[in-house]
Amino acid sequence: MIGDADNDRMTSNLLRSPRRFHGWWVVAAAFSVMFLGFGSAYTFSAFIAPLQQEFAASRGSVSLVFSLAGFLYFGLGVLSGPLADRWGVRRLAMAGMLLTGCGMALAGMARSLTEVSLAYGLGVGLGIGCSYVPAVAVVQRWFLRRRGFASGLAVSGIGVGTLVMPSVAARLIDAIGWRWAYAAIGATVSIVGMSMASLIVDDPSEHGAAPDGDAGLPQHSTAPRAGTRLRDAVRSRPFIVLYAACLICGFGVFVPFVHLVPYAVAHGATLSSAVLLLGVIGVGSTAGRFFLGGLADRIGRRATLSGAFIGMALSLAVWASSTSLPGLTAFAFTYGVFYGGWVAVLPSVVMDQFGGRHLSSIIGALYTSVAFGTLIGPSAVGFAFDASGSYLVPIIACAALNIVAATIVSISFTRPDNRG
Repeated sequence: MIGDADNDRMTSNLLRSPRRFHGWWVVAAAFSVMFLGFGSAYTFSAFIAPLQQEFAASRGSVSLVFSLAGFLYFGLGVLSGPLADRWGVRRLAMAGMLLTGCGMALAGMARSLTEVSLAYGLGVGLGIGCSYVPAVAVVQRWFLRRRGFASGLAVSGIGVGTLVMPSVAARLIDAIGWRWAYAAIGATVSIVGMSMASLIVDDPSEHGAAPDGDAGLPQHSTAPRAGTRLRDAVRSRPFIVLYAACLICGFGVFVPFVHLVPYAVAHGATLSSAVLLLGVIGVGSTAGRFFLGGLADRIGRRATLSGAFIGMALSLAVWASSTSLPGLTAFAFTYGVFYGGWVAVLPSVVMDQFGGRHLSSIIGALYTSVAFGTLIGPSAVGFAFDASGSYLVPIIACAALNIVAATIVSISFTRPDNRG
């Protein structure tokens, strides 16, 4: 007869087996949350023309809808991070998927651009705000040696969502109109997103495992829950450096997601071809999250972060000089690679600096920098275009801001760079 103690040991061993390591299910759940959340947000470029036509609105006014959503989904991390540390990630991620889906569906029922802003801006903004920071942070706790790779794999959901969702939205708009397209996307996000978010578990200790699926090594099992308190972190030099760099970068980082499609259409591309450029950003972003996320574990995560800023700047210079579809495709892919690397590596840099105990809270506070940049950047570029009829100066300005961000990160840290 096998006793209860033996059964417990066998169950524990199975849970700790690398083949059954639940951390990869957590990565899959985080991937899905980001795929659906950000994929929905980045469909916005496909809706710009229908919204302008429906409500006789300027490009700057329509761009404000996305800016509001972006401000909320990054800015609310300062609230959702501490709530995730207290209440658990699963609840917030499921609520976020429901809010995102409802926001998209309600946008399809809007009777004015103001109602679109309230439905899409608040729904998508609040939804991603509830789910993004907690989902990114929870993956960091499940991995130590493979943290860069796991983080890159999880946030590659944003890249794949950027590849798939805008093209799906464009097809739906052609087939059933922009209102029903919003409704269909919203229903899918709510149902599938909540189902996947239910797989999230906050900490490997809840499954009797240590980070990376190791068999309960004491030093590993305690590492994810050690760390700097939020009030101490935000006063530290590393946090201030990262905040400044992300704020400066944030003014321009999402400009292509809003303005690349109308830019391409203005230079002779069809709408279907122009929307595919967002998919190319998604392909590059996915590649960058895998490649740069894994590379960061070898050469240093902070050095890789600086390289991502420089890469985005050089890519934007390509956009400024491109008017043909091949040139814009080259820009979209290279920009995606370095944008994806930035998104993948940043949470791991934060984990390296501050530990995991209050990680959601610290990442949430840091992402308010991106929120303010996103609130101003895309809409400011839209109004600049309305005034001048050109994107050239705003694009060059975005490139210069990335160079400044890279310089800040490169020269301002005093601690040695971290590796996995």
